Amino acid sequence: MNKVIVIGGGASGMLAAIIAAREGADVTLIEKNEKLGKKIYITGKGRCNLTNDCDRDTFFANVTENPKFMYSAYAAFDKDALLSLLSEGGLKTKTERGGRVFPVSDHASDVTGALKRLLDREKVEVLLNTEVGELLTQDLTIKGVRLTNGNTYNCDRVILCTGGLSYPSTGSDGFGLKAAKALGLKVTDTAPSLVPFNAKESYVKELQGLAPRNVSVKVLNRKNKVIFEEFGEMLFTHFGVSGPLMLSASSVCNKAIREEELKLLIDFKPAIDEATLDKRLLRIFDENKNKALKNSINSLMPASMIPVVIELAGIDPEKKVNEISKGERNAIVSVLKAFPVTLTSLRGYNEAIITRGGISVKEVNPKTMETKQIKGLFVAGEVLDVDALTGGFNLQIAWSTGYLAGLNAAQ
Repeated sequence: MNKVIVIGGGASGMLAAIIAAREGADVTLIEKNEKLGKKIYITGKGRCNLTNDCDRDTFFANVTENPKFMYSAYAAFDKDALLSLLSEGGLKTKTERGGRVFPVSDHASDVTGALKRLLDREKVEVLLNTEVGELLTQDLTIKGVRLTNGNTYNCDRVILCTGGLSYPSTGSDGFGLKAAKALGLKVTDTAPSLVPFNAKESYVKELQGLAPRNVSVKVLNRKNKVIFEEFGEMLFTHFGVSGPLMLSASSVCNKAIREEELKLLIDFKPAIDEATLDKRLLRIFDENKNKALKNSINSLMPASMIPVVIELAGIDPEKKVNEISKGERNAIVSVLKAFPVTLTSLRGYNEAIITRGGISVKEVNPKTMETKQIKGLFVAGEVLDVDALTGGFNLQIAWSTGYLAGLNAAQ
């Protein structure tokens, strides 16, 4: 019977421990926090968007970094296999817009609860408030782990599921990346991802709290090349822009924004063209002939947007509607169809859902999740250089890689 130690009690770690034990291994799961699944509790705003109920092609279209590495893992353990396993643990799920899967209860704690029941059923030993300080090897083979308190545990296999650097309050301190480097494994450059943007313009702050639902956005580089384009919902904050659309943009624009400022153009009226929007504006003006511009367009946009749009259009807000020229009208239309924001940088790891970068996929056998250099060392989850857009795809990466690691570590 193989003795397997799993380091990290997050999504990939719990899944790996359950599967390794089910396959007959003697499994110990070591977690430095006071409870398991700390990051799961905060995903999906505390509801836990645990996977995406999409077909294989859609899944891979949403994996932005090293999708080919995931072929074997997803084939071995896809969303149907995950939902079946969680159902064994007593979790009921539902599917919402965009294929996002949540617990029926809307409580992330129920996902962790189901995994805990499965860990108990498979008799996995769980050590909480316990921190690993070093991986022990001999002749490029795993021999055990040394805890920060000096105690050592011998084992045949180690599964490293320590996450990246995002949300450090959940325990993601980069230990796994440091441990991998110490053993000579290549670790790619890391950066916050699925994270809000900082913006330059002061008027963005005036729109704080505004959360338009059906907008189309484009992000352009210095050469005016479109590097991201999508439709959905976003959020204005005191520092810049956030919300699902912008989090996805941060994944695609991650490298570009580290090299230069980017231009964001927001189309607040994507369902209609400029000519149709102009006709609508004319109708509004006809109905409000003697009103000041600032008091006449509230049917077209939220109140907080009015002063900003009028300023960007270069019109006096007190000007009577019946005095506004065609050129000024066109300026309002242009602002609503291509609202400009300068993106200066990404926010930090404290606000990042995931970490871009990690242990290079070239160091890992994609069919087993065992590292090629160190025999008996397996890796899974966010510690790997694989990531995806929002919508449950990153958690599915964690589940699928955790499954393969657990399966093969037990054998």
